Amino acid sequence: MKNEDDVETLVFKTASEPWEFEAIHTLNYRTFVEEIPQHARNESHSLVDKFHDQNTYVICVRGCELLGMIAIHDKRPFSLDYKLQNIESYLPDFESIFEIRLLAVENKYRNTTVFTGMLKKIFELALERGYDLGIVSGTTRQIRLYQHIGLKPFGPLVGKEGALYQPMYITFDHAMTFKRHSHIFKDKRPAGTGRAVFNYLPGPVPVVDGVMEAYLSKPDSHREHQFVSDFNHLQKALCKRVNAEKVYILMGSGTLANDIISAQLSLLGGKGLVLINGEFGRRLEDHAARAELNYEAYSVADGQTFDMEELTEIIQTTSDYRWLWVVQCETSTGVLNDVPALRDVCRQRNIKLCLDSISAIGSCHVDLDGVYLAAASSGKGIGSLPGLALIFGDRQVVSSGRRQLPRYFDLSYYDQKNGIPHTVSSNAIHALSAALSNSNWGRRFVNIQQWSEELRESIEGLGFAVLARKSCRAPHITTITLPEEISSLELGRKMADAGFLISYRSEHLLRKNRIQICFMGECQRPTHALVYHLQQAIQTIKKENKKPSTEVEA
Repeated sequence: MKNEDDVETLVFKTASEPWEFEAIHTLNYRTFVEEIPQHARNESHSLVDKFHDQNTYVICVRGCELLGMIAIHDKRPFSLDYKLQNIESYLPDFESIFEIRLLAVENKYRNTTVFTGMLKKIFELALERGYDLGIVSGTTRQIRLYQHIGLKPFGPLVGKEGALYQPMYITFDHAMTFKRHSHIFKDKRPAGTGRAVFNYLPGPVPVVDGVMEAYLSKPDSHREHQFVSDFNHLQKALCKRVNAEKVYILMGSGTLANDIISAQLSLLGGKGLVLINGEFGRRLEDHAARAELNYEAYSVADGQTFDMEELTEIIQTTSDYRWLWVVQCETSTGVLNDVPALRDVCRQRNIKLCLDSISAIGSCHVDLDGVYLAAASSGKGIGSLPGLALIFGDRQVVSSGRRQLPRYFDLSYYDQKNGIPHTVSSNAIHALSAALSNSNWGRRFVNIQQWSEELRESIEGLGFAVLARKSCRAPHITTITLPEEISSLELGRKMADAGFLISYRSEHLLRKNRIQICFMGECQRPTHALVYHLQQAIQTIKKENKKPSTEVEA
């Protein structure tokens, strides 16, 4: 026989199945008709809430048994609007308000983890949706419980005799204080392994709706006529998004795409110029060195971009450059390099411009007109899963002629085979197609710009500096160099425990004690909670650093 409080068998979720909604209506009737006489009895013994279509139900189930429920919604008018006039006059300032209603737990499961589990789920949803104020009509039978959670009473009692309710509210700050001090939110998992609610990584990114469904579909042969048609359609769609002449799609990573570019550059002959202003520029130089290309490098400090007058002078001094290779968005520092200016310089000197656009495409406007070759991947800003390497090119890609390149690296061979000379995953192709079809890049770019500006203002308000200069900041990546006393490793772990995945584990970030917050793929809008938890984590690290050592010197 199962223990009624056996946590392992309980599932906390938002209601989605037909049987769950039927059970909700039944529990609603038993609680708010039979137990609390708020509504009239009926023969069906079922009560559909007035706001059912707007409600999100957080429920606890064991198997096919509903043990408890809570409803939330954020569309006015609220239930409380009908009971109390001008509720704003009682409330503190807010930006996004929601109402919590219909708390009901089966009798034998009261005073168990059913309530606390649903409460944690409500907290999670409130964070995801960016609410900063919640209101409830709390039954007078449970006022002490509500106040313990952090709810504050306001206004007169509402309802009727036998079913009286106290209007109450909870602010974001009160909720976070309760969360910080309550034992029910203590996580017993190892540091840095908390359940993520928000993903602000540069990869893997939050994927676009429909991507997982497409990826899990039945595989197709890459030789089937329909697949070839789908593949060619995807090529056209990708090229249209970035104004490119053609695109090659291969199984592999963005690193492979850059390896292929270095192989293609080896066919041009002559000398090239690699521009470096961060970790990924240094990696381009490594690609060039491994491919034994004839090149020179031009470097500037992290967080800066290139001085066009100085660069033009360098190019004019050395008149035999055939190609120039640069990272479009230097992910490590959050710098967006000026591709239109670089394109103009290259056109004037008949230099072939090559780009690493891996972290740019899908996160900001990219125009590849006049670009010889550009690397990208499926798993970054585009919002699909990793696994596909993309190489965009113009119509002048050099043929390897006498088979000088390995088959997989020879783009002219792809041209001969209609773009599919080797096996390619239909699942990955369909997932990438879904990411393009189901996303609005224009709206995404506007949102990302706004979110980053708000975030950077808050970060600077905490006393930290954004690494990239304002004149060249990428709209979607914010890199912060932390002071010596705050470990990026510790800060990243504490943010993960709080439900926020930020970038800090890369070697180049750890080496320079940096963190990054990235808005890539189909990411969620950052809420008050992000900066709040960042501030709390920093304060905790500072306090831990001040604790006296307990070690005794031998």
